[in-house]
Amino acid sequence: MKKYTLGMIGLGTMGRNLLLNMADHGFDVTGYDKDPKMLAKLEEDGKEKNLKGHASLEEFVQSLELPRRIVLLVPAGPIVDSVIAELQPLLEAGDMIIDSGNSHFTDTSRRAEDLSKTNIHFFGMGISGGEEGARFGPSMMPGGDKEAYSAMKEILEAVSAKVNGEPCVTYIGPGAAGHFVKMVHNGIEYAMMQLLAEGYDIMKNSLGYNNEQIEETFKSWNAGRMKSFLMEVTADVFKFKDEKTGKLLIDLIKDEAKSKGTGKWTSQVSMDLYLPIPTINEAVSTRDLSKLKKLRVALAKAFEKPEAKIENPEQFIVDLENAMYFAMIVSYAQGLHLLTQASESYKYELKLDEIAKIWRGGCIIRAELLQDIYAAYQAKPELEHLFEDKNIQQKIAGTLSGIRNVCSTAINHGIGIPAFASALTYFDSLRTANLPSNLTQAQRDFFGAHTFERTDEEGIFHANWNAEN
Repeated sequence: MKKYTLGMIGLGTMGRNLLLNMADHGFDVTGYDKDPKMLAKLEEDGKEKNLKGHASLEEFVQSLELPRRIVLLVPAGPIVDSVIAELQPLLEAGDMIIDSGNSHFTDTSRRAEDLSKTNIHFFGMGISGGEEGARFGPSMMPGGDKEAYSAMKEILEAVSAKVNGEPCVTYIGPGAAGHFVKMVHNGIEYAMMQLLAEGYDIMKNSLGYNNEQIEETFKSWNAGRMKSFLMEVTADVFKFKDEKTGKLLIDLIKDEAKSKGTGKWTSQVSMDLYLPIPTINEAVSTRDLSKLKKLRVALAKAFEKPEAKIENPEQFIVDLENAMYFAMIVSYAQGLHLLTQASESYKYELKLDEIAKIWRGGCIIRAELLQDIYAAYQAKPELEHLFEDKNIQQKIAGTLSGIRNVCSTAINHGIGIPAFASALTYFDSLRTANLPSNLTQAQRDFFGAHTFERTDEEGIFHANWNAEN
């Protein structure tokens, strides 16, 4: 029987395309799927490389070289546990399982611990880039068992996206570090998508732009400092025509956004770590708010919207570009700050320069700005927050009047801008030496005796607030 270097379980779009990518790079690979249609699709798409799949899990496992390398690309959650349970009796010590789905990092930690007792290597690997990335070069975030990563390194570097000849994959860190970083990547993605949606709303309802003008604006922004994958595809959305009606499809899509939960996980863990990421949180919340369609329609009739009029549209579109650039910086900064805190709390030993480096190509949040972020963490790896970098400070300083004008204008026009407004408020709060939180502490101590600290001496204090002065 022919022996294969690697096997893929799950031959849906992502798994199949990643396997085809590996075959293109000269690796002998095979796959397994319970669905005969997926096996047939693999053979059809991979006929030039004579790619074959297995309908029997036992035959699939036996066809692999020792130690076996098995990649899972199946839906996150119980299905991953089910596949591992089926695999375990068929594996030997030294074999490795790589979970490449969007698993929650706590599940990855549990699975790694359980499998380590059986001497089976396991690591979680986030993959970004969608269907095209998997086929032609994704960004990959593997973390966990370093020995297993070493055995996979050659394959992963070969199939990953490349920027300046450098592979967009690196060992992220121990434990569930790989899946944690992918989760935060998705949180940043939520924020960026929400900002682009708000920019669209402002152009449409404050500037009165039609779809062609909106497309041209996004296109022009993508030709400059905001060059990014999301900006590029957003521009393309506004010229895509519906096959059924011939109309622009954007105008026929219902305004209810769905999600798969990874943004929510990012928000949840940020609160567990007491680390604010308000722009990401607002992006998550706004998707939920969008689902309240019936209520929104009713309230739109109940409350009159302020009249929108821009006095100087030429200057305003410049301000909007500045606002978008500012908020994109903030989105990355919040995600990276969360990674800094997680690295300390979970002992992930994250290298933020390496993470920014592999995000520059292949992934959904790839952008020109990541080159500056990479440089910031290369120059000072111990950087606590991106805002501390002098180059980033200069970029922010040049955008502040724009973001302030856009936020105030949108608010006066009755346009919801949760992501833009939270980005500005986050910045203003973070650059404030003395916040009004002393009042919050006074209130907490007044009604709950929760104590407070003083500015004039060390220690923990409680005041008798009801005593007469």
